[in-house]
Amino acid sequence: MAVAQTANGPVWRARTPRSALLLWAGWLALVALTVWCWEVMTETTIWAFVHDAPRQAADIGSRMFPPRWSYMDRLWLPLWDTLNIATLGTIIGVIIATPVAFLAARNTTPSVLFLRPVALFVIVASRSINSLIWALLLVSIVGPGLLAGVIAIALRSIGFVGKLLYEAIEETDASQIEAVQATGASGAQVLTYGIWPQIAPAFWGISVFRWDINIRESAVLGLVGAGGIGLQLQGSLNTLAWPQVTLIILVILATVVVSEWVSARVRHAII
Repeated sequence: MAVAQTANGPVWRARTPRSALLLWAGWLALVALTVWCWEVMTETTIWAFVHDAPRQAADIGSRMFPPRWSYMDRLWLPLWDTLNIATLGTIIGVIIATPVAFLAARNTTPSVLFLRPVALFVIVASRSINSLIWALLLVSIVGPGLLAGVIAIALRSIGFVGKLLYEAIEETDASQIEAVQATGASGAQVLTYGIWPQIAPAFWGISVFRWDINIRESAVLGLVGAGGIGLQLQGSLNTLAWPQVTLIILVILATVVVSEWVSARVRHAII
């Protein structure tokens, strides 16, 4: 807020002339940066394809309907594999992320100078790499199949669960922990009776929420050979079997909707 002196007395202004000028300069720089980024992104764009895109989309859309419902018999097993990838990957990720979270939290780590930075690095590294990239690497290492998908989901889940959980641990009420310590409780007892009751709702909520996310991510891991229903989607795309693609997309959509409903109900019951 600025005050300008006039013949009629002081006048209140939202900004000083200098701050207003800086604001306009900032907006101008943002517009210039946006234009430059657009030029860079579209430098290799073939605009003839873009102009033809509506016709191509309409053509593919006409080939996708009606869905090939008879293909559903071949999707039950891949769908079950997808659910297993998400569930097993989530369980493994949560098991690994829990001790990592305790090492990353300031109020529970044994070493702020060494172990905490290592734990934070593990969390950041896990969150920085998408599960699809993890799957690409793991397919090259352990070969195509469900194992690569499970490990990819687990590695991706470590960072997500670890970050949210260690933040929940740092937000625990210190007075409750001190009360347990005052009774002469051991470290394990302090964890069991002082910390765990405070973070248990967050722990289960985070775990279920991550499982819900992993259902969606597991559905596309098959595109890189990590098993699941994505493998059927890739095969149908390669053979231009568009009615099968439609059915697979509908199955994935229904699975995600059901997992979202289950996740919401479980988190509502816990929290």
